[in-house]
Amino acid sequence: MTPSDAARYRQKSKAIGMITPSANVVVERVTIAVLADFPEVSGHFSRTPVVGSSDFYKDDYDWDGMLGAARLLAHAKLDVICWNGSKGVGLGFDADHILCERITAETGISATTSVLALEAVLQGRKVRNIGLVSPHTEAYQAKMTAALAKRGFPCIAEAHAGFSDNFSYCTVPDSDIVAMVRKVAAAKPDAIVTFCTNFPAAHLVEPLERETGTPIYDTTSIGVWDALRRAGVETDRGARWGSLFAGTR
Repeated sequence: MTPSDAARYRQKSKAIGMITPSANVVVERVTIAVLADFPEVSGHFSRTPVVGSSDFYKDDYDWDGMLGAARLLAHAKLDVICWNGSKGVGLGFDADHILCERITAETGISATTSVLALEAVLQGRKVRNIGLVSPHTEAYQAKMTAALAKRGFPCIAEAHAGFSDNFSYCTVPDSDIVAMVRKVAAAKPDAIVTFCTNFPAAHLVEPLERETGTPIYDTTSIGVWDALRRAGVETDRGARWGSLFAGTR
């Protein structure tokens, strides 16, 4: 290890934890990539079972799995724990509030979720309508748009890739994601949401924001952003991940 490597290792003074679905590969990749711009922060990960196309807890969380993952992260005495998953939209958002309360009650650590971060940003920026882009099937997309509209975020344009297997979401090509974003941007929504935390869209946000002139909120990177914010870290150094990090939209 060189002296510079040792210095980088020792300068880490903050720690954030991510709970991710077990078939997900995007959350770790995005978190590690974002944290390259925040050398004082280390990222730590735990998983809960989510695999294939079937959800054995369709109308609730697997509480044993979720809280077990949080307890393991808590052993590392983190600053924040984030559930970096998007299921809470379909559960009506309130389940994520309960999840955060239970994680904090059991671990003493501040908790957040990607869904609650998204809701807070949309409300705080007074977003009146959205465009929704996802890897999901038509039926699941319809369920999500209905849930978001019920929460006060009507969807005026949407595009979806048609996948149902949890792992397959990460296989959508950049070119397809770009085309879907451009399609919904044509409807001039107040904001675009790239929805699903195993959907590899985070690295496309900043250039697509410049191209479309529309703020884009990615459900994976927004979880990292909120965890950093809750850990007391200024996020503007992450401007290459979009206007949200830069605080410009």
